[in-house]
Amino acid sequence: MSRSEPTPSPRRQELLEAAYAYALRSGLGELSLRPLAEEIHSSPRVLLYLFGSKDGLISALLARARADELAHMQQVAESRDGAEGLQPIALELWRWLSDEAHQGLLTLWVESYARSLIEPDGPWAGFARDTVSDWLALLASGQPAAIRDTEAALTQRTLVLAVLRGAMLDLLATGETARTTAAVRHQLSALG
Repeated sequence: MSRSEPTPSPRRQELLEAAYAYALRSGLGELSLRPLAEEIHSSPRVLLYLFGSKDGLISALLARARADELAHMQQVAESRDGAEGLQPIALELWRWLSDEAHQGLLTLWVESYARSLIEPDGPWAGFARDTVSDWLALLASGQPAAIRDTEAALTQRTLVLAVLRGAMLDLLATGETARTTAAVRHQLSALG
């Protein structure tokens, strides 16, 4: 096994989960192995052995965050109680996005999204593009199959995604749930 490949082990998974909890609290932008290792009861040397490099650890953390995001999105898709249409799924997604319990994941998501745009190579590569695709796919699942693949449906999903993402950024910056929720509901009401 080459040094660039992760070493599969229960300890690797345990440290990944601990590092993910740390990233949810502290972010990844200024991640330093020594403070992280101390916080999760490991050593920089062990982290480098298990993840290959700091970039390998960041890649694993981004994959873990994306898996968490996708699992939550699946729950959103399943919680619509059979209601079809873009509006019900968008409202359910907004309920999830505006839940304070998800603030750590969403803050990490925003940081990773921005880093993916600023540093398109390395561990952040493709994160923003992949999450746009994930969100558009979730929104598509709410549209009737007969129109889902049309240009108009994609345009509508893109508009809803822009509204949700913008409101999420505003909410994370201000904490003003009532105001941002009113704006989202107002915009989504135009969907009919």
